[in-house]
Amino acid sequence: MNQISKTHYVTKVLIDIMFYGGIVCVLAVPWAVNFLNQWLYHGGHPWFQTVMVPVLVSSGIFAVAILFYLKKMFRTMLNGNPFVWENVSCFRKIAVCCACIAVIYLVKSFLLFSPATIVIVLMFSIGMLFCLTLKDLFKQAITYKEENELTI
Repeated sequence: MNQISKTHYVTKVLIDIMFYGGIVCVLAVPWAVNFLNQWLYHGGHPWFQTVMVPVLVSSGIFAVAILFYLKKMFRTMLNGNPFVWENVSCFRKIAVCCACIAVIYLVKSFLLFSPATIVIVLMFSIGMLFCLTLKDLFKQAITYKEENELTI
């Protein structure tokens, strides 16, 4: 029953790369936003740097947290037992992170609007609902698994 394919390992490596790359990107945000402000607006857009640095840093921290919880969940899957209470907790925390990112970009849309901002809000809102649904599915599967183990 414990079949682990190459796809699982490739996915785990990709999540690891994205996790560590995300940390580097979050740390580089102030310099990158300053460069973009100089390049796009020739330093003349006062709101750009004031709004974008806190938005990108805070949403980047939540995105790195999502990747951290995915790493924890993959560890349980590679160990052969994904239906554990720890994964239910991870899904709940990922849903909270998605909600926080959606709220950050919703507030950002009032300060510095772009159509992409609304798309980001919608995507992370859907991601939050998806994670909450998976959390409930995992919770029910764990309950069935524990009842089954007690009857044997």
